[in-house]
Amino acid sequence: MLSRNAVLCTLVASAAASFLVFTQTETVRAHGDVAPQAVDTAGLPELGDEWLAENPWRDPENEFWSTAVEVGASGYNQNCARCHGLEAISGGLAPDLRYLEADDYGDEWYLERYQNGYTQNGITKMPAFGELLGQEAAWAIRTYIETRPDDGALDEKADRLKEIRDQITALSTAGTSASDAEAEVAALRTEMTAIADAVETGSGAPRADSVASRAVAVLDGADGSLKKAIDVLTIGLSAAE
Repeated sequence: MLSRNAVLCTLVASAAASFLVFTQTETVRAHGDVAPQAVDTAGLPELGDEWLAENPWRDPENEFWSTAVEVGASGYNQNCARCHGLEAISGGLAPDLRYLEADDYGDEWYLERYQNGYTQNGITKMPAFGELLGQEAAWAIRTYIETRPDDGALDEKADRLKEIRDQITALSTAGTSASDAEAEVAALRTEMTAIADAVETGSGAPRADSVASRAVAVLDGADGSLKKAIDVLTIGLSAAE
């Protein structure tokens, strides 16, 4: 007959084992049970039924590059960020996709996972997205991922970007519009463009989608563009800290 202490030890061990199994199961569910969310690919051309072998929107000079990044950001945040992290910065549970090479090998690896998902030891680590989301969404998400800046890519320019944000804030606070301060705004756009062009990607893609490039894109001289640039710089710089 087991002693009282032995019985208690057995019960504690059993409870601990049950908790461990439950915890592991919940972790797996949190990673694998993702219901794919439809991606709005409006603005991108249809790519046909046959899957392409390489990213058609990798070239930043392509007329659809910016749209692909924007659509891909939405698709990534809806379907991928939960496991792979915001801005594709992994917390360690899933691969850090920023460093998946922007080349044929990277495209092949990405497509295989996107179309078929990933299962390990009978456990779904990643659901299959291919048939549900289609290849326009696939390549848009791929474009977004491979344009993520490398770690620390903006560290040396962060203080200057904050100064630029403060300059734009001063203009906005004074009631000045972008058209009223055309020369000053143009100079700031030129400087931020140079900063953006120097930002390297983790994947080796030719151009990064960074807070600097986003600020340049919205600071277009239209009404309200100063406020948009302030918001982009504030949010982007905060996320980078």
